[in-house]
This record gives sequence, structure tokens and C-alpha cells, in this order.
Amino acid sequence: PDAPKGGTIVFGETGGFDSLNPYILKGRAPWGIQSHVFETLMARNWDEPFSLYGLLAESIETGPEREWVAFTLRPEAKFSDGSPVTVEDVIWSMETLAEEGQPRYRNAWEKVRSIDQTGERSFRLDFSEPDSELPLIIGLRPILKKADWEGVDFAQSSLRVPTGSGPYTIGAFEPGRYIRFERNPEYWGRDLPINRGLNNFDTIRYDYFVDSGVLFQAFTAGALSVYRESSPARWASEFGFPAVTSGAVVKAEIPHGRPSGMEGFVFNLRRPIFQDWRVRDALLHAFNFEFVNQTLNGGAFPRRASYFA
Repeated sequence: PDAPKGGTIVFGETGGFDSLNPYILKGRAPWGIQSHVFETLMARNWDEPFSLYGLLAESIETGPEREWVAFTLRPEAKFSDGSPVTVEDVIWSMETLAEEGQPRYRNAWEKVRSIDQTGERSFRLDFSEPDSELPLIIGLRPILKKADWEGVDFAQSSLRVPTGSGPYTIGAFEPGRYIRFERNPEYWGRDLPINRGLNNFDTIRYDYFVDSGVLFQAFTAGALSVYRESSPARWASEFGFPAVTSGAVVKAEIPHGRPSGMEGFVFNLRRPIFQDWRVRDALLHAFNFEFVNQTLNGGAFPRRASYFA
């Protein structure tokens, strides 16, 4: 929690970006823009995976059956240009994301019957039926500045620099090559308990590379601060470069205890060929998992027989 402030950290990513709006289907936004530039009503604490704490919201109330949720905004909450975060911004953000944003925002919004301002800094959402998770989902909606988007087609990808309320602002960038996030010294939430020990770097930079091989070479050359390896084979065979042997690069496995998804073949059951379970079973037996896992991954991946066992 008492980490020093300052310095620059450089990450590497594959691909590129051509938009600075991460909330729509069109375009590809850069890594980090959601977490560094924009904020939500509530925020996660990864030490408590099922808990949320107020961020832009000062207080949260729910009905006895979670048939409604009410929020009150913090009076000190501000966007990076110094303007306050208002209920009008919140309502506009919720409605715009539902109407023009990615489908995941629309799906949850269909369960909301109404959203109404109840005070200068407070508002309430009523649901079509009780829902234990919906107050938390609403609390994780990004809040945008309404005035920043006036006269702008929200659904169209753009490289226009948006205004957020988060700890960083967008600095220099070149589409497809790099983007810099600069720490905002006037960030309104820097003293909140939930932010203690976070947002320490003055500059966070993401450099983009054509593929993972080039990205790895950039790391071995010292161009990146951090590298996360996803290939067990490379982890076992290619981390003997001089910076590792000298101790300049620390190679470590860091357990996190969170579900990490899966890799495999997923059958599209809408296609007639896969609708017969015997076909799927035959493909399962024909696939030589042990050989592929040992040859490509050094035997590192366990085989999952069930999602529930």
C-alpha cells in the first residue's frame, strides 16, 4: 500500500487498435483504456472475488429481494477535465450503452424497468423482477461524460480522445503501434481506501507487435518491462537468454487461484453434422490429446473430463 509513485512500465500486446471507444462492436480499442481511463459506480477487490465497493458511488441500497437498487454519487467524483460526475451522466451512460453499445450491455438492461433521478446526487433503478446479481452488474457499468459525446456518433469507431474519470488520461499514441496513459496528478479518487497502493506509475505504455514471436523478441531485447508467457513449451525451452541468467529478468510462476477458462474444440450443435452425440464422441476418441499435449505443450495442460467435477 505504500509503494512509491513514479516511473514508466511498458507492456507488449499483439495486434493493434483503431478506436478509442472500448464499448462498441466496431473497431478495436487498445488494452488498458477501460481500467485506466474510465470508472464504474462500484469496483472489485480481487482479494474478495464476490465483493464490490463503492467507487463513483458513495452509497448503495437495494430492496429486500433486490427488486431495485439505488446509488448516491460521491460529491468529489470528477472527470479528468475537472467537471463533476452527475446523475445525468450516469443515466445517459446507462441508456446509451444499452442502445448503442456492445450486446452484453443490452442484455442486462432488458431487465431494468426504469431509472430515475431521486436527488441531486442520487438515482434509482427498478427491475422487472427481483434479481440477486443485477445490482452488481449495474454497479460495474462504465460511466461516461455526456457532454463529451454531444454531436458524436457513439456507435462509430473513432480515434477521438475521450474524457474519463479514472486515474489516467490518454497521452501520445500511434494506432497499431503504441499508446501511453499518463497518471492524472489531480485524480479525484487517489485517497480512497479501495485505491490505496494502486496507480503508482506515472506512465503506462502498451507497445503492439505483429505476433507473439516478435513480442517475445522485444522482451528479450529489453524493450518491455513485463512479459506473460502463455506457451508452456516456450516457458520450458526459451527462457535461458542472458537477462534471465544474469538475474536482470526474474522468471516466476505466480498462482492466482482464479478460473482461467479452457482451450479446446467447441461443437456448433446448430450444424446437423454435430447433432448426433455419437459423432461428437467419435471425434473425442479420435483426438490424440496426450500426444498433442506432450508435443506442443510439454505435457503441461491437464485434460478436463467435466466442467463440474
